[in-house]
Amino acid sequence: MDEERRFAEEVGVVLSGIGLPAAFGKLMGRLLICDPPQQSSAQLARSLGLSKGSVSTGMRALEQVGMVRRVPGAGRGHVYEMLPDALVRTVDARRVYLAIHALMQNGIDLLGGDESLPRAQRLRVSRDFYAFMAERIPQLIDEFARREGLT
Repeated sequence: MDEERRFAEEVGVVLSGIGLPAAFGKLMGRLLICDPPQQSSAQLARSLGLSKGSVSTGMRALEQVGMVRRVPGAGRGHVYEMLPDALVRTVDARRVYLAIHALMQNGIDLLGGDESLPRAQRLRVSRDFYAFMAERIPQLIDEFARREGLT
């Protein structure tokens, strides 16, 4: 296995560890480093040892989250390319953090809304942490995007 395929495999392993399909991660890893940056489904399948169905499903998912776009290829087909700011664009941290914040508040409400209860402390600290993160992470993402000229 060549080093580039090994890298794509590593991305697949890491992302499968957070619940994403391994093929999604492998495709993402390949598109991060491939040359040329535009790849057909057949090229991706061949370079990663994936079935055409896995490539199709994975690329559809990558397109839906805004990491990849289809562009015209040679002939009548199309190729895929990863957007330069793909990982920055897809971080919707505020939504995730607010969802966890709401979940922690639901737990506090389940306990009668009394945040002073010893068993409510973990929920309160977690809720407040996620509220803090929901406020700060988007600011950091925006700052990074401006610094990199992505906005």
